[in-house]
Amino acid sequence: MIYRILLLLVITSCSSKRDKVVENMAFFSGGNVRIGCPDREDCRENEVPVFQTKIDPFYLDISPVTVGEFRKFIQETQYITNADSFGDAGVYNFKLMDWELIKGANWEYPQGQSDPKASDDHPVTQVSWNDACKYCEWKGKRLPTEVEWEFAAKGGKDEQKKYSWGSDLKEGSKFKANVWQGRFPEYNAVSDSFRLTSPVGYYGKTSSGLTDMGGNVWQWCADIYKLYPGSADKIAINPDDKVIRGGSFMCDSNVCHGYRTTARNFCSRETSLMHVGFRCAKSGN
Repeated sequence: MIYRILLLLVITSCSSKRDKVVENMAFFSGGNVRIGCPDREDCRENEVPVFQTKIDPFYLDISPVTVGEFRKFIQETQYITNADSFGDAGVYNFKLMDWELIKGANWEYPQGQSDPKASDDHPVTQVSWNDACKYCEWKGKRLPTEVEWEFAAKGGKDEQKKYSWGSDLKEGSKFKANVWQGRFPEYNAVSDSFRLTSPVGYYGKTSSGLTDMGGNVWQWCADIYKLYPGSADKIAINPDDKVIRGGSFMCDSNVCHGYRTTARNFCSRETSLMHVGFRCAKSGN
């Protein structure tokens, strides 16, 4: 009898551990955590004050959704993205140093159809918040909340961590993420050979097993953009403005520095841009 009880306990324990394994996703147990930036010298006004919140257990995709993965979604569902519906999308013109709408730019041709197709192993871009939600729904998932995103970027711990990979942007002369390597927008050294996006996972994984949690592409979150509780600033809340996290290959620490764990920005829900992608989340209860 005692043996059978012990066996049942072992089986239950193993089942519990298996439940926390979802293919290509990392599990985070959540808890009471602090969100925001504690160092005012390195913070933007929209990252303060630090506040405490409770996060339920959740899963997060190990990497951003790739072009190849998004293609499967398009082929199976025949979904028409916002960019394809509008007939154009936002592309940054590095010569003119300004954004412009390029006809034919979409998830497959992020720079426009006069440029090559995006590589299948790169993060998909030119997808709106609406498009990202549809993809996540197709996968039985959802977009992460921004507090989930930040918690995951900090390694799933209630600690202050400047970057998802550590405290320094470089290791020797090597960059730890795909970011702007020079002074934006005038000069980019491109010392890592990536003028635009890089393959997901190219720069390795964080301590919690995630890739591309800083640089490469900004990532959509579920939330409407608003200031933190207790902020001294005041802005009108627009329900169409959605949070993006993580920075991109266009972020320069002197101008944007969006690849810090606490950095945040926003875009309107129907906007498609060449440096914005996404990853999916799933509740872990």
